[in-house]
Amino acid sequence: MEPALLRGIWNKVALRLRAELGDDLYSSWFGRMEPESCSDGVLVASVPTRFLKSWIENHYTAKLLKIAAAELPGLKQVQIKVRVQGAAVQSQPVSRSVVPPPRQGDARGHEHGTSQLNSQQTMSLQPMSNFLPQAAENALARGTALDENQTFDSFMVGQSNQFAHAATLRVANGTAGAPVGFNPLYIHAGAGLGKTHLLNALATHIKQTQPMRKVMMMTAERFMYTFIHAVRQRDTLSFKDQFQQVDVLLIDDFQFLQGKAIQQEFCHSFNSLVDQRRQVVVAADVPPSQLDTVDQRMRSRLMGGLVVDIEAPDLALRRKILSVRRDLLLARDPSAAINDDILDLIAERISGGGRELEGALNRIIAFQQFNSQPITMDLASMVLRDAAAQGQDPGRIKIDDILKVVGRHYNVSKNDLLSPRRARSVVVPRQIGMYLAKKLTSRSLPEIGRRFGGRDHSTVLHAVRKIDDLVRADEKLAKDVAALIRLIEQG
Repeated sequence: MEPALLRGIWNKVALRLRAELGDDLYSSWFGRMEPESCSDGVLVASVPTRFLKSWIENHYTAKLLKIAAAELPGLKQVQIKVRVQGAAVQSQPVSRSVVPPPRQGDARGHEHGTSQLNSQQTMSLQPMSNFLPQAAENALARGTALDENQTFDSFMVGQSNQFAHAATLRVANGTAGAPVGFNPLYIHAGAGLGKTHLLNALATHIKQTQPMRKVMMMTAERFMYTFIHAVRQRDTLSFKDQFQQVDVLLIDDFQFLQGKAIQQEFCHSFNSLVDQRRQVVVAADVPPSQLDTVDQRMRSRLMGGLVVDIEAPDLALRRKILSVRRDLLLARDPSAAINDDILDLIAERISGGGRELEGALNRIIAFQQFNSQPITMDLASMVLRDAAAQGQDPGRIKIDDILKVVGRHYNVSKNDLLSPRRARSVVVPRQIGMYLAKKLTSRSLPEIGRRFGGRDHSTVLHAVRKIDDLVRADEKLAKDVAALIRLIEQG
């Protein structure tokens, strides 16, 4: 492929990555990735350090391949190389049929497939100047850049999130030296439901109303690589001191915190702040009890504060979100006119969070603008067909439905699926059923275990991970699982 053409395509891939990951993660891990070549279904990209190469391979292989394939039809592999004085160190190819690198650590490793970084691995890393992005330096002093558009005023409140909103606002209105009402505040919710918005709103509010209070907001990933930087520079004391100066610490995406040494360091900083009555707020996509990669003592400390969740928005809140989004779009582009009936249709069809709703609205507007004609209800229904399937409310799918479909597909009775039987003809369908229950419902791991014959959550977690790996490696199984999902969603 011609270099100019490849560069143009890569720019589109980069835009997709930035939109999906956000500016902070994109800049940290993909900002210095460059395309090298693309031929015979293989895209070769390079990064400047071995650390970036290893991190991307262990954390973002599937996402990178999926996004690149959307711009490069027929793409089967992505190879990552390291630019080292003109020479490149080649990675193993990232392909649709390759099982990701094995997880390190014990069976309770990260549910999303990321490798753990233990203390021995941390101390064996090469000098930091050869690994981390330059942005890592002084990152603690900066934390994560705030999104000034995400304020309490712009947060849409409804029954599904009013408790989390009220608790966060209570923290934001606290004052230095005053007793802390609940510490830590732990917010958990699925992607796109507003937990990061609340963290930004909290930090922005304090900075505006109490500028003397020091607020630090950072993702778990930023905490990890800045800690590694401090270890490599033999300057962990400065790392620790940064947190002793913080009045309010906000940690986002806590479920991604990995590695024994890193978790121990976070636990020390956390305990120190809480003991000094400094406020800590943590956000994650699961409740503390389901943080299977985090030490039990840390989970216990997190549960000792106030734990609140954000549920998927109800119809009234979805309609409210869409109305606000439409007004903002109209202010920028008067041609983005969508009537109330279309908004009602979107709110009824899309049951996810703000991102899914905004994506559906953008899809309707783009269809209208590209076809240069007003969109009717029939056209809107057609445009939303795929989006509605992707954003289907997992709460509408029942575990009994999954048991019925899986049992019928594999000719296994429901009683056998729930029984202690260990025959492979029963175990594999049972594990697939658990996997689908985790993916298609909002049920917790312990609850899924109870519904599958009284098994504990670790059994469910093992099943989910095993089937997830097998789906990546076995094309036939992947097709079977996809067919099962269609059957279950169709009812």
